[in-house]
Amino acid sequence: MYLPPYFASRQPAHAARLMREHPFASLITTEDDGLPFVTHLPLHVQEQGADTGDFVLLGHVARPNPQWRHLQARPRAVVTFLGPHAYMSPSVYPDLARVPTWSYLAVHATVSARLLDADDAAGKDALLKSLIGDHEPAYAAQWRAMDPALAGKLLQGIAAFELTVTDWQCKLKLNQHRKEAHAAMHAQYAAGTPDEQALAAWMQRLQMAPANDVATATPQGEI
Repeated sequence: MYLPPYFASRQPAHAARLMREHPFASLITTEDDGLPFVTHLPLHVQEQGADTGDFVLLGHVARPNPQWRHLQARPRAVVTFLGPHAYMSPSVYPDLARVPTWSYLAVHATVSARLLDADDAAGKDALLKSLIGDHEPAYAAQWRAMDPALAGKLLQGIAAFELTVTDWQCKLKLNQHRKEAHAAMHAQYAAGTPDEQALAAWMQRLQMAPANDVATATPQGEI
């Protein structure tokens, strides 16, 4: 993706946090005619070592979804995660010669896929339990208590895979290069929608927000 240096983060902790807090990803492969094929799906993030940037993503698609065959034929693919995003008004600047833009956080990962064997019930079960642990741990008891014949049938209905991340980009587009806008921008976001509040929290995390009480700051030059 287009990644100016002032929006780029190479901190694995930033990428891991975004992927875990926003796990509903887009898996992008290529069809036989060369066009992109996209599936939207939740992925479980594993880190291979402490804060090393070595990630493995676990997921699955329905067996009728042709994308697993794309991964089988061409294991290299792209996965994208989109974090909080929001409109940014030019009213946050101290002058009027500005234009609106959009703030957003995203991770793009190049991956190498390994498909689990169709008959690997234990492997699929472990993968599903990782996703259950992410989203509804209490459901694990119901899954374990399911009739084995039914559980086996359900496992046969999915194609599961491990996606080893070979490269990743983390984009934190929060107007880092325009310090004169930070106080008013943070104030607007901190009082806004859940996505805007999440962006305000990231501004603080990146120490973009002034140390004083910016939540009550007023934009200069507001139209």
